[in-house]
Amino acid sequence: MGIELDIGTKAPAFTLTNDSGKKVSLRDFKGRNLVIYFYPRADTPGCTRESIDFSRLRSQFDKIDTDIIGVSADPVKAQDAFKKKHNLNLGLLSDESHKILESYGVWDKKIMYGKEFMGIVRTTFLIGAEGRIAKIWRKVKVDGHADEVLEAARTLPE
Repeated sequence: MGIELDIGTKAPAFTLTNDSGKKVSLRDFKGRNLVIYFYPRADTPGCTRESIDFSRLRSQFDKIDTDIIGVSADPVKAQDAFKKKHNLNLGLLSDESHKILESYGVWDKKIMYGKEFMGIVRTTFLIGAEGRIAKIWRKVKVDGHADEVLEAARTLPE
């Protein structure tokens, strides 16, 4: 990856449009913990499972003052359709320009079926209430991931 963020560093600021067309910024979550999961493409099998898992655990994250947002390069309309199709109860943000994807170091070269291309490397960041990165999961495997993130969020100071 081009940029490599580390635990303890300040999370890069962002303002993106969510699935309902509203602007959402990192500063909107000030004083709360935040899970940002970056996923390659809405409504694909792995991304769907990951989003459903985070959505399923949403009430448990709420109990520990932790918000969840998903980010991909899909347009807002695709994010909205994905959210509605799978009854997701969390915000999905669109970064078609790749600016935030690049600032978090998740836009990188990938290889599939022998072809090289640029895309999102499935990555999750847990950001503490003070705006610093508390934990990073790179090249995420979907199965059990949301539960692992929840357990890590439970260890953050209140």
